[in-house]
Amino acid sequence: MTPDRAIAAYLDHLGVERGLSRNTLASYRRDLHRYAEQLTAAGIEDLDQVRPADVTRHLATLREGGLASSSAARAISAVRGLHRFAVRERLVGHDVAAGVHPPAPPKRLPKALDVDQVNRLLAVPAADTPLGLRDRALLEFLYGTGARISEAVGADIDDLDLTNDNAAVLRGKGGRTRLVPVGGYAKNALQAYLVRARPTLADAGRGTPAVFLNARGGRLSRQSAWTVLHRCATAAGLPVDGPYAVSPHTLRHSYATHLLDGGADVRVVQELLGHASVTTTQVYTLVTVERLREVYATSHPRAR
Repeated sequence: MTPDRAIAAYLDHLGVERGLSRNTLASYRRDLHRYAEQLTAAGIEDLDQVRPADVTRHLATLREGGLASSSAARAISAVRGLHRFAVRERLVGHDVAAGVHPPAPPKRLPKALDVDQVNRLLAVPAADTPLGLRDRALLEFLYGTGARISEAVGADIDDLDLTNDNAAVLRGKGGRTRLVPVGGYAKNALQAYLVRARPTLADAGRGTPAVFLNARGGRLSRQSAWTVLHRCATAAGLPVDGPYAVSPHTLRHSYATHLLDGGADVRVVQELLGHASVTTTQVYTLVTVERLREVYATSHPRAR
């Protein structure tokens, strides 16, 4: 069967049996028409003549033509679907596209908040209620130590030293522990919470050693901590939906980025974050370089 006839049959299948929308079908039609044109240019008149190299060549042509990786991935997915359909319908003997994979999308750099955004976020929790004091201490702790959300809610009272070293023990992935400094703002927020709020919350529970408690006196869960951040981010006018929505990890990203912006060595930041490899930490150096580019583009008179 010719590629054009196979494509027509496949599109009918997608529209009638799979119920794809008109817009999706239009995208598939464009992608597969481009594929058929390349096969015709290569002298291929029957789908059974296609070889894996032809599909790979098509992918390379898409990328060389400047097609975005997401669009190229969709186009290759359409081609892979066509060949799977052709095998299933016994139009061809085997699936020549099975080993050709769409290009991986580029890794999105972490989105850090700027200092003003962090300040707005941290100012949201009320300082006159037990839960407000807890929420402020939690957010200050996340940003002031770079803790993962699991490390924050997993911290116990004995893990804090706010009198001598101003430090906290964090228990990270793989059972690894690390000692991180607790800055002045986080220390003050923690002390206010521990003295004025935690005893009230603890009276409702069974004496858990957790630093951060819920309204019933038990250990605060990860989901509840996420809800606290989501509520405060909304109140601060920060994004809570989409690819750059504020999450507990956003404060960790911001912590690392602001340290590097301030001149911290990447190896030191690696230790503070608890990364096993400095390669993981180096993504934040890319964030700071990207920020430098933005500043240059908007500030230098001959940047454009």
